Amino acid sequence: MVSQKYKEMLGAKSVIRQMSEWAAGRAKEIGGENVFDFSLGNPSVPVPQTFTDKMMALLQNRDTMELHGYSQSQGILSVREKFAEFLNKTYGMDYTSEHLFMTTGAAGAVAHAVRAVTKPGDEVLTIAPFFPEYMHYVNQTGAVLKVVPADTKQFQIHFEEFEKLLTPNTAAVLINTPNNPSGAVYSEETIKTLASILEAKQKEYGHDIFIISDEPYRDIVFDGIEAPYVSSYYDNSLSCYSFAKSLSIPGERLGYVAANPKCTHSLLISPMCAQISRGIGHNCPPSIIQIAVSEVLGLTSDLSVYETNMNIIYQELINLGFEVVRPGGTFYIFPKALEEDSVAFCQKAMKYDLVLVPGDSFGCPGYFRMAYCLETEKVKRAMPALRKFVQEEYSSK
Repeated sequence: MVSQKYKEMLGAKSVIRQMSEWAAGRAKEIGGENVFDFSLGNPSVPVPQTFTDKMMALLQNRDTMELHGYSQSQGILSVREKFAEFLNKTYGMDYTSEHLFMTTGAAGAVAHAVRAVTKPGDEVLTIAPFFPEYMHYVNQTGAVLKVVPADTKQFQIHFEEFEKLLTPNTAAVLINTPNNPSGAVYSEETIKTLASILEAKQKEYGHDIFIISDEPYRDIVFDGIEAPYVSSYYDNSLSCYSFAKSLSIPGERLGYVAANPKCTHSLLISPMCAQISRGIGHNCPPSIIQIAVSEVLGLTSDLSVYETNMNIIYQELINLGFEVVRPGGTFYIFPKALEEDSVAFCQKAMKYDLVLVPGDSFGCPGYFRMAYCLETEKVKRAMPALRKFVQEEYSSK
């Protein structure tokens, strides 16, 4: 007999993927250039040439077993040493190689981190709007995900609602900044307030509460700002990163968990993650990708394209009368729909070959997400379609 649990999950596929699949089918009918697909957060800017050159040089000059053989369970030691040095220099931390665990992207990092600091029955809080896959990352461990209602004014943290959900069963808080889907960057004030609340609750409850900080968009920020590094503000923190967005290599699946050196059992987190891997079938990212990325740390794709795209879309949305918080980073924007039912709103948009994602699965009904990791030329061409959609469907309402 097949697993009933996973069989049931087939009826609740990711709405993001469903919209992306519809867009792909529609592109076959009318041509991809005529479908304005804002569904999937797939980086669109080219991989840096330096990274490509590094990959080619490795393939030509390095030992094949070094590049293609198994790495240590925690990841290649020399790679982890370079990552620790880079994080220390960039964020003023005190990591060593023993605080890092290499993963298959930020998804793998979060999945490991949750298992490392929870047990079945524990509660993990996350903040709406949130990445829908968090439900699976958490609930399939035996822990339970609890969602804090959104602060729709600025998409920071609604602390009054947050404190209502804190209980002695709270083992971790899973946050995402810069945020998917809102594009919000948590302010230093927000992070300091969160840290202060959790420090007090740790004392009250008599046990650790970890922050699991999901940070794949850490390098995509606008207006010259920097995203505060969460682990600098709270000792019991696990930083989960991916190079998918910054280097435009999502298919390479490389990320890490970095345990704050001041957190409880900090030197055990990485080896514990290696043991967790034995149970979930994860056995290190490819060696060649670990090595290549370790030699270009600090390098990014031309991320300015996303800010250009954001400004085009944001201004058009404002002109059309949408309520929308201006993103501080990522390649997402999260406006309020022009009707209460955002699913119906996005279905109507499909008639104009605009592919948008309703906000219900992000914990924010009535909103919708646009992933603007597209060529700027196509973003510009999409704006007349957006205007036509709004004018024909909502101008008389």
